[in-house]
This record gives sequence, C-alpha cells and structure tokens, in this order.
Amino acid sequence: MTPATEHPDGPAAQPLRSDAERNRERIAAAARKVFARDGLGASMASVAREAGVGIATMFRRFPTKEELVDAVFIDRMDAYAHAVAVALDDPDPWHGFVGYIETACAMQAADSGFADVLTTTFPTAKALERRRNEAYQGMVELIGRAKATGRLREDFDSSDLVLLHMANAGVVNATGDAAPDAWRRVVALLVQSFEAPARGPLPASPEHDALYKAMLRTAPAATATPKPDVHNN
Repeated sequence: MTPATEHPDGPAAQPLRSDAERNRERIAAAARKVFARDGLGASMASVAREAGVGIATMFRRFPTKEELVDAVFIDRMDAYAHAVAVALDDPDPWHGFVGYIETACAMQAADSGFADVLTTTFPTAKALERRRNEAYQGMVELIGRAKATGRLREDFDSSDLVLLHMANAGVVNATGDAAPDAWRRVVALLVQSFEAPARGPLPASPEHDALYKAMLRTAPAATATPKPDVHNN
C-alpha cells in the first residue's frame, strides 16, 4: 500500500524515500500473508521475518500493531462494507440479510486475520474503524428492514451479529485446514435460529458497552517503537 502524502485524520505527511516505500509495501504484503495464516495473534517479529527486514525497520514503518492492521485490512473492511451495501440494495430484506451473513462469514473463513478483525476494535486505526462504523449503521438499517418483513425474529439485536462473528471466528480458528467448511454448518444453524417465528425467548443480549469492551480487550497491544537501527531502512 503506497502511503498518501496527505491523510484525512492528520497533517500532510512527507513522501517516503523509494527504499523506505518499498520496505513499507514489503512489510504490508508480508503481514497480509502472516495474519491470513496465523490470525492477529501473530507477532510483529514474525511479520518482519516474513518481510525480510529488521525489527527496527518494521517499527519505523509501522510503530504499532494497530497501524499495521489498519494498513493491511482497510481493503477487506471496504469489501465488508460493500457486502452490507449489497444487502441493503436487495429488494427482499430477509434475503439480503442472509446473504450478508453468508458473505461476511465466508470472508472470515478465507482469512484468519480478518476473522479476528471483525471481532476486535482498534481505536487508533482511524480508517478501519470509520469503515466499520459505516457498515454497522447499514447493518442496523438492514436488521430493521428484515424485521419489518416478519422473517427476522423481533428480539434479534445488532449485538447478535457481533456474537455471530465471534462464534464464526472461533470455529474458523479451531477447525482450520482440518475441517475448512465446518463454519458453513454453524452459520446455517444460526441463521435458522434467527428466522421468525421464534422457537422460544432468548436470554438478554449483552450491553453494547460491555460488548465493545470485549472487542477492545482482544485487540493487539500497541507496541512502542524500539531504538532505531541505522543500518535498516
């Protein structure tokens, strides 16, 4: 990803030297590979090894893990937001709702890192969180439309989608290559439980603030920049 010379959330940035820009792109490409394979629990050191750069170079380009996550996953979050938009455009809100769930869960299954991203919040990853919030507002609208058709149970809450993605991430991470399609059955079972008429009452949904704290707690810790290595770019 080539850094812009101007950022909407901060002052204009100076263009990187060509070698520094190549290192940034190499690190981002390596992080995509490592996070897709190992999830967000992968260390910054493992990304640096994959990229073939020194750890000091890694931290000069991306001082915290959240900044690296922001750079690596913004395009996937764009695709996720697009899935919400496609669902809203569906003339059948229930069909759009189910299609959104299947698409988003498939994205999680295809990329362990993104499976974690959908269940984790990153307060300093401005672009990523802005797109997530836009998608969330679309999901709230989608839920309301699906309820209005009588197909989605009335006690369904937007927090249930967060719980769905947490459950799916757990299945994806637990089954891995051994049973790569196991998530499909779990998602189908959950979708059937969402459909009206409800089979019975549900326990109270978690408070949204509590769910946010849970998502925040799973975020990778910000890491301070180490002392620069003058031999690495």
